[in-house]
Amino acid sequence: MRQSQLFGKTLREDPKDEVAVNAKLLERGGFVYKSMAGVYEYLPLGFRVLENINRIIREEIGAIGGQEIFLSALQPRERWERTGRWKKLDDIMYQFKDHSGRDVGLAVTHEEVVAEIAGRFISSYKDLPVFIFQIQGKFRDEPRAKSGVLRGREFLMKDLYSFHRDTDDLNRFYARADKAYQRIFKRCGLDAYVTEASGGTFTKEFTHEYQVLTAAGEDLIFYCTGCRYAQNREISTIREGDACPKCGGKVASGKAVEVGNIFRLGTKFSEDFGVLFSDEHGDKKPAVMGSYGIGPGRVLGTIVETHADGRGILWPDETAPFTAHLIEIKSKDVKVRRAAEKLYEDMTKARHSMARSDF
Repeated sequence: MRQSQLFGKTLREDPKDEVAVNAKLLERGGFVYKSMAGVYEYLPLGFRVLENINRIIREEIGAIGGQEIFLSALQPRERWERTGRWKKLDDIMYQFKDHSGRDVGLAVTHEEVVAEIAGRFISSYKDLPVFIFQIQGKFRDEPRAKSGVLRGREFLMKDLYSFHRDTDDLNRFYARADKAYQRIFKRCGLDAYVTEASGGTFTKEFTHEYQVLTAAGEDLIFYCTGCRYAQNREISTIREGDACPKCGGKVASGKAVEVGNIFRLGTKFSEDFGVLFSDEHGDKKPAVMGSYGIGPGRVLGTIVETHADGRGILWPDETAPFTAHLIEIKSKDVKVRRAAEKLYEDMTKARHSMARSDF
């Protein structure tokens, strides 16, 4: 397209009410529009970057067998009562009554509904394993919405859920998901540390976060400068200056942004919603679940935080809104304009030809 037709303009000055680098540069560059703290509208440039990130995610999750679905954000209270999380998450979950007086909420995550749906379709060991994912809006009443698109109250989330017959099968897929995540972040130009972390409200087991070192981070991680073994401060048994327990290398520390996470959920949600399957002997067993999340908007913000210099954002190739910017040098010579127009037409035709070849 032509830049003169682009919806959204650059600003001469940084927005006065923004502190985070990503918020300043994204607003000033015409990538996003801020509606209120923690809520951003994506303009054409920003949406193109976001869609490029989503494309990378879809390609890598699809490569390990993920099937894409789309679930509703509006959730009935009864569904969340079955797991005890209606009350447990009421500090961050938007909860209200509709016009009929029914209690409903906006989903902060989707384990409940996924398990409920799976209970209808999984009945035999032959139905397993299953890997389903979505890229969908989430809502959280975030009291710390002050880091631009890194921490929002409305945001996109890629959530993948897996169902297995036993823990061994879950562990095999968990390893495959880990490799897929590492490929996703590498393609997005991010150097992510696979970091041991707490399971929070999801599980009592250790989970793994994907942390990117940056001064904009709200987490603190301890990591080995040699083998890259890392732990979140919340559960860490190592400290800066220690010898790495894995390789003996030096342990360092740094602020980091969590761009993704993977959890072994076990059978809690399957038991709560009756996701039972019959094994080869006819015995009923609960499916073993895993949950795997990535925040595309947070990935975008982290790219800005780690790929910006004094003159603006340097997008990695696969995430850039456009692959080329053709500039016509102003000249009285009509040949210059004709040459620029011809090159633009040739590049446009080539792009359309490449797009058709993808089918």
